[in-house]
Amino acid sequence: MADLDTFRSEVGSWLDANCPEALKGDRTSAIDGVWGGRKWEPTRPEQRTWLERASAQGYTAPTWPKEYGGGGLSPAEAKVLSQEMAARRIPAPLTGFGLSMIGPTLLRFGTEEQKQEHLTKITRGEIRWCQGYSEPGAGSDLAGLQTRAEDDGDHYLINGTKVWTSYADQSDWIFALVRTDPDAKKQEGITFLLIDMDSPGVSVSPILLISGSSPFCETYFKDVRVPKANVVSDVNAGWTVAKALLGHERSMIADAFGGGAGGAKRSLADRARRYLGDAADAPVSDASLRERIAQAELDTRAFLLTVQRAKDAAKAGQQPGPESSIFKVYGTEINQRRAELMVSIAGPSALGWEGPGFEDDELQLTRDWLRTRGNTIEGGTSEVQRNIIAKRVLGLPD
Repeated sequence: MADLDTFRSEVGSWLDANCPEALKGDRTSAIDGVWGGRKWEPTRPEQRTWLERASAQGYTAPTWPKEYGGGGLSPAEAKVLSQEMAARRIPAPLTGFGLSMIGPTLLRFGTEEQKQEHLTKITRGEIRWCQGYSEPGAGSDLAGLQTRAEDDGDHYLINGTKVWTSYADQSDWIFALVRTDPDAKKQEGITFLLIDMDSPGVSVSPILLISGSSPFCETYFKDVRVPKANVVSDVNAGWTVAKALLGHERSMIADAFGGGAGGAKRSLADRARRYLGDAADAPVSDASLRERIAQAELDTRAFLLTVQRAKDAAKAGQQPGPESSIFKVYGTEINQRRAELMVSIAGPSALGWEGPGFEDDELQLTRDWLRTRGNTIEGGTSEVQRNIIAKRVLGLPD
């Protein structure tokens, strides 16, 4: 305990001295945070300063080994760091799929050469990653993917299309599932491959959503040459790697959405008081609405406490299990309910789409509500997740 107390004092002093003052108090969400990469341009100069200082200290990936750019912290020390940052309302210096998805996967399955090549660049924010799983004909049935990898000596030739590749137009590398054995059973002929997005033959087309702009893209591969050294784990063993990574992804999605995304710049209660005309320090006057808000907040807090227990287990070295499907289902549904409730609270003021006459974030409310419709589809539909829960968590028969 004394060692942790000493560490807490030291890390607090370091944060006070190294986090730019302009960023303190700015708890930007992970979705809106710094993703890094070759194409990244900071919206504020302090973001780059904070990223450089934190990565030099190993604090962009606190529990990763120091030889790969991490901080080498114990789970208990990493928790102290998180607590001290939260107490100062300091934003994460870096976020993204590199830290939350491909990085942990490479630590578990990657070769030493792959770790040396990619992990430190991830922690420094030098490269940004996207995910190439879904295809136009392989969404919920991911094992039906048809993007082909044909043997070409020391390389593979990649041909096919990936869809819903979030931020592909801003990314430097993609981790993708490709079919290396078309004659094998669906899951047994798939390989997990790392592909440089600057490779000749890679092209990207953004996809618009009903809510307006979106991070989604369609990614095309035409005779793309990829070194065989970029295979993660073994050829035709990609399904095992893919399932492990999906555990990290679903936990990440649940964590991002469970905190109440959907444009929540103020609490539900504060928003309700504003539209009902209640005093700032008074209870919400509408009893029915007050009950709905209380239930939403209770559900969210209980969920986030459960997610935190899983995070603590992960920091202790445990890999994500099928419980991550529970997080994904519940977190995305909480986000949908919050967005629905915010639109309900705002009433006619939530009907704006563009133009003058609206205050604060009112023009974003309906867009955010429409966007949440996709939450229970992306990252594996709720129906698929419930099947996984039934079989792998509850042990129910087929």
